[in-house]
Formats: sequence, C-alpha cells, structure tokens
Amino acid sequence: MTAKEEADRRFAERAIRRRPLFRALSWIGVAVAVSLTAYYAHRRYQDPHFPLGARVALVVLILLNARQNLRQYKFATLLAAARSGSVDSASGPASRGD
Repeated sequence: MTAKEEADRRFAERAIRRRPLFRALSWIGVAVAVSLTAYYAHRRYQDPHFPLGARVALVVLILLNARQNLRQYKFATLLAAARSGSVDSASGPASRGD
C-alpha cells in the first residue's frame, strides 16, 4: 500500500468515525439559524427600524455551514457503505444524475 493510499484510508476512517458529529452539527446549525431568525423577527416587530442586513447574511452563512455538514454526513455514510460492500456501482451518485 502506498503512502497516498494509506493517507486516503485514514481520511475515510476518520470521516466515518465523525459521521454522527456531522449530523449533529447540521441539526444544531439549522436550530441556531431558526432561533436567530425568530429573534431578529421579534426585534424587527418591536422596533421597525431594527437593521437586518448583516443579520440576514449571518443566518444565511449559518445555514450554508449546516448544509455543508449535512453533505459531509452523507459522504461519510457513502464511505461506510462502500467499505462494508453494501453499495454497488449502479446505485452511486453518478447513476442518479447528480
């Protein structure tokens, strides 16, 4: 096994181990974004001059981070399935047209 193959194997093992973390971070990110949105909406309702510009950008960035964590979770799930041999080439992402 070459050094690159060994590094790739370690990377895949680490991603598979962190799969639950990626899922939790995704859910936490969505919860934080929803909470901030509700808070900012309440503040805007109380004070119509409450500035929202940067706050909306912050919420969007949090949601984008949650989306990336979800993609990492899905990738780790796919790696785990490929390692166990339960995924064939016909059911991979390329066959879905992604």
